[in-house]
Amino acid sequence: MYFLGIDIGSLSCDAVLIDEEKNILSSSVILTGVKNIESISRVKRNVLDASGIMDKDIDSIISTGYGRNRVKERDGAVTEITCHAKGIKHMIPGTRILIDIGGQDSKAISLDPEGNVMDFAMNDKCAAGTGRFLEAMARALEVDINELGDLDKGATSDLVLSSMCTVFAESEVVSLIASGTEQREIAKGLNRAIAARTSSLVKRVAKSIDGLGVSMSGGVARNKGVVKAVAESMNIEKVSTPEAPDIIGALGAAIIAFERNK
Repeated sequence: MYFLGIDIGSLSCDAVLIDEEKNILSSSVILTGVKNIESISRVKRNVLDASGIMDKDIDSIISTGYGRNRVKERDGAVTEITCHAKGIKHMIPGTRILIDIGGQDSKAISLDPEGNVMDFAMNDKCAAGTGRFLEAMARALEVDINELGDLDKGATSDLVLSSMCTVFAESEVVSLIASGTEQREIAKGLNRAIAARTSSLVKRVAKSIDGLGVSMSGGVARNKGVVKAVAESMNIEKVSTPEAPDIIGALGAAIIAFERNK
């Protein structure tokens, strides 16, 4: 028996295929693009080809994310909050606070010991501190977005960007570069600004995080600089990240498909 989860976000379209033991057989992450129907078809084909499983052998499909209702063959559609909670519980069981930073929004989710969602807070009014924000900052710094995670190494200043609005922050970065500020100092300032915004979200769902496991999912969790800055901002030793943080939503959807089928 095989179960498929598909997460259609603003930046990426992700899919995870699992078996009845909840083992991940294959996964795929591609850009969503403007034609999300085509992206859904392609990401599904990717996981089937990688696993050698036939389309007819899939017992259930659950979709999640902004485009979840675009998956025509779905057996159900579930919110990304529920799916990320389910996915992180499977990968990092001790998680009690989950930070999910995606392409265009940020979420802080409080979980009970069994991994059920107790409360959540979301920043979806603007792209500040999200994947799209970091894409804009990478362009301003003239580096590949994959380089941002290590760009702050060796930074020593206390620089923090004064604005988290993508447009104003991009202008501020350009001005800092023109004034001779080093890239690593600007990157560190960016990370601190994102961390401060993230910490305020966490405070809305948990008055205290003492003794609680904190994890991070979503594509931004691949950015080591941001993850480290979030831990420092919250005054904790570590923010845990799964090996593939950008497939957590799709994994949770696949697990829900398995549970509903059972």
